Amino acid sequence: MTGTLFHMDKAAKFMYKKMNKIKKLIAELCPNGVEFKTLKNVANSITTGKLNANAQVENGAYPFFTCDANPFKINTYAFDVEAIIVSGNGSQVGHINYYHGKFNAYQRTYVISGFNDSNVKYLLHYLRGSLREYIFANSRKGSVPYITMPMLDNFIIPIPSLKVQKEIVKILDNFTKLEAELEAELEARKKQYEYYRDELLTFGEGQDEVDRKTIKDLFDFKNGLNKGKEFFGKGTPIVNFTDVFKNRSLVSSDLKGKVEVTSKEKLLYSAQKNDIFFTRTSETQEDIGMAAALLDDVEDCVFSGFVLRARPKTDLLNPKFCSYFLTSNSARKEIIRNSTFTTRALTSGGRLSKIQIPIPPLAEQERIVSILDKFDALVNDISIGLPAELNARRKQYEYYRNQLLTFKPLEKQNVKEL
Repeated sequence: MTGTLFHMDKAAKFMYKKMNKIKKLIAELCPNGVEFKTLKNVANSITTGKLNANAQVENGAYPFFTCDANPFKINTYAFDVEAIIVSGNGSQVGHINYYHGKFNAYQRTYVISGFNDSNVKYLLHYLRGSLREYIFANSRKGSVPYITMPMLDNFIIPIPSLKVQKEIVKILDNFTKLEAELEAELEARKKQYEYYRDELLTFGEGQDEVDRKTIKDLFDFKNGLNKGKEFFGKGTPIVNFTDVFKNRSLVSSDLKGKVEVTSKEKLLYSAQKNDIFFTRTSETQEDIGMAAALLDDVEDCVFSGFVLRARPKTDLLNPKFCSYFLTSNSARKEIIRNSTFTTRALTSGGRLSKIQIPIPPLAEQERIVSILDKFDALVNDISIGLPAELNARRKQYEYYRNQLLTFKPLEKQNVKEL
């Protein structure tokens, strides 16, 4: 490593010096390794929120943390602490927020506070690096991932001296500050994209007037496959909840899940090119009914019980035009309005069937898709522009986080991971 120092840029030299400083501190203060503790022994309090997710209000006075990545607003607070808030279920499971002050929380989020011999920001960085992987490893395969209180209680964290923790936090906070600046710029671009998307997908009267049909006239709906966890991990490709939630269109390479199915199940729950899939259930209404079009023929592909399949009955719609329209603000409002919410948000083929879709000529649909594909790439394609820069920064942060947060266990320590 020393031989390459001359060739490093200024930032790399800075990191080299910082890493060496921390290595020396660890050698001085933790010569025999560091103690590993369960989270319940690090925090004085791990509890859940108490409210239903629909308790949010538009212009509330306090943050309201749900299973969404970003907090909503509410006019009451239940917590007034420095806390790490963890999304406990749904598409954003394991997402972590930090807040110091008055706030409220949804019943399936976890609020961690009161930290013993630990720097809260150190814990924040460690949880961001390891918690989601731990959750997915311990959740039932094929299901929407979740956290239980015992899973969180027994999550194991290395606890070096506070001096070491503070030095690590200084470095990692610099990376997250850069990320936050890029994320803010990208968010502004996404809003610009959404504005043009909604403009292109709004069809009025006169020359802009087009035919409209209800979804029930265009598609046949079917619920997906439910299997035990022992059937997942090998077999044929499956369209899962996260595939649909994260993408507006799907190709074969997007489908990472596998499941063992019978010949009858392949027929009953087949996923074919041009099918549209919807998320059927979610923690919040904002995440319900997200749509993705399957653009490839994938041999023996099936789809999960956490999504709905809409199979075209006509050739009137370009599938990507359809999925773009279904993510427009007007369509999302209709999808949410036609869902139900008790402890979870739910939708069904019957409820979605009432929604109307505009049917411009196919040539016009293709023109709109071509424009929106370019906009979408600018805000979502991690190989170009701002998304590429943000992705590079995240990888850099992840690299140094993993380097800085990997410790040798204290000798003669006997901690079992549950």
